[in-house]
Amino acid sequence: MLEPSSPDWASGLRATWQRGEAGAQAQLEKFLDNDVGSYADCRDYPGKTSTSRLSPYLRFGDISARQVWHAATNAAHAGSSNRNLEKFQSELGWREFSYHLLYNNPDVASRNLQSRFDTMQWRQDTTALEAWQHGKTGYPIVDAGMRELWNTGWMHNRVRMVVASFLAKHLLIDWRQGESWFWDTLVDADPANNPVSWQWVAGSGADAAPYFRIFNPVLQGQKFDADSTYVRRWVPELANIPASVIHNPWRHEAESIGRKSKCVPSYPDRIIDHDYARRRALEAYKNLA
Repeated sequence: MLEPSSPDWASGLRATWQRGEAGAQAQLEKFLDNDVGSYADCRDYPGKTSTSRLSPYLRFGDISARQVWHAATNAAHAGSSNRNLEKFQSELGWREFSYHLLYNNPDVASRNLQSRFDTMQWRQDTTALEAWQHGKTGYPIVDAGMRELWNTGWMHNRVRMVVASFLAKHLLIDWRQGESWFWDTLVDADPANNPVSWQWVAGSGADAAPYFRIFNPVLQGQKFDADSTYVRRWVPELANIPASVIHNPWRHEAESIGRKSKCVPSYPDRIIDHDYARRRALEAYKNLA
């Protein structure tokens, strides 16, 4: 297998994943032994190891959805609650639904499933796009997700929704640019789930999130990373910021009265204000034909 050496940009991926069928089976066993029993309650918290992390193996065929489905069912019979099993299997079902959409819409990565979005006035903003790609938006939960992606080739599902919403709605940048970046950086990117998920968040997809659903990155961080475990891991510049303000560090700046310099000089300022971005996005979406 050809692997990069100079520079070795894959070192983080290599440290995170065990490749092949053996890796898939090991990951499945780990999930069923440790996490499936709390899946429904804990799957949305990126600081916890509560998701299956089987998506790369499913994407490359190291394991099949049928194998995972039946293994989870057997584990449930051994003690896991039906509630956790049903939630996990519903996520497998959504994955298969994406493939049905791809089969009937082979251009799903390039064409809006809802044609009214063809008139959407997306913004061309290279600076903002690069800030998002590099995890330098000034919103800790967004930046943590984008840095996790760059270092490991993977991102927690809850955070994927937050960062996708930020690009398409806060920044009004075409969802296809985000889909393309994920395609290049995710180890689990496949031709069905990647574009279908992006269209769901942007509002242009089948059974899409309502256009007025705009994730507030501060509230998302406070709710799903309340102890800031996730942000502190991937945004070490904020390691010494109190948990009460780590998801809106500009508040910490304002409370540090009498200090002339930035309290976190290495962390970027917000590239856009949330309230302004939300109003702008709602207006743009309302104007769709």
